[in-house]
Amino acid sequence: MAGETAESLAAQTGVDPKTAARWISPGRVPQPRRRAQVATILGRDVGDLWPDVLKRREPQWLREWVDWEREAVTLRWFEHTWIPGLLQTEEYARATLAGEPLTSGEVDELVASRLDRQTILRRDRPPLLSAVVFEGVLYQSAYGDRDLMRKQVEHLATCAALPSMQVHVVPKDVGMYPGLGGGFIIAELPTGEHVAHADSQARAHIENDAAQVATLSRRWERIRGEALSGAQSLDLIRKAAGSWT
Repeated sequence: MAGETAESLAAQTGVDPKTAARWISPGRVPQPRRRAQVATILGRDVGDLWPDVLKRREPQWLREWVDWEREAVTLRWFEHTWIPGLLQTEEYARATLAGEPLTSGEVDELVASRLDRQTILRRDRPPLLSAVVFEGVLYQSAYGDRDLMRKQVEHLATCAALPSMQVHVVPKDVGMYPGLGGGFIIAELPTGEHVAHADSQARAHIENDAAQVATLSRRWERIRGEALSGAQSLDLIRKAAGSWT
């Protein structure tokens, strides 16, 4: 990059050289503030350095989170009502958008965006994804499409068996537990910083206030404490997949 090395870029931007080295790796896009810094240092346009920025499919409001997600070394994801987005099949992703005031083209773009985000799990060094879901999600009908649900739960079982993923299930008989407040994601960045993404009936929001993220981290630990072990969860997921045949 114009005579610059990862070390020189790191020195000028105040980051670790390993972080700077990732910026020039295929498919790795820096956070917005870093893009501008690096583009200025190199005397180049952001679009020239990272063409994918100009082709992004996710909604504008979600882009900041996707940038964090791409940088994360660990993702802790809890869902009470859905399969986590990074573990969804295309058909399931479409079903989650059914009934929304969207055109078919808008649905196509949102689904494509969600599937694009899953590419981080196929990198040579993917983040560790630790997902916790409520058992009811595995048996929740997708508008009566049993084949869709069978394929989705089978896909979840396949993911749960991968070394870079941990999938745990909170059993239905657990009663009231901290997860009733809704789903959220906590991303750990290479710097050790943590940011969170919290869902709601309205637009989800990003949380990077340290105290608020710490509150979600405590909640995560309490939820994880109610979940089954990895092996027990995988057995339950496979049983659920069989129930849709």
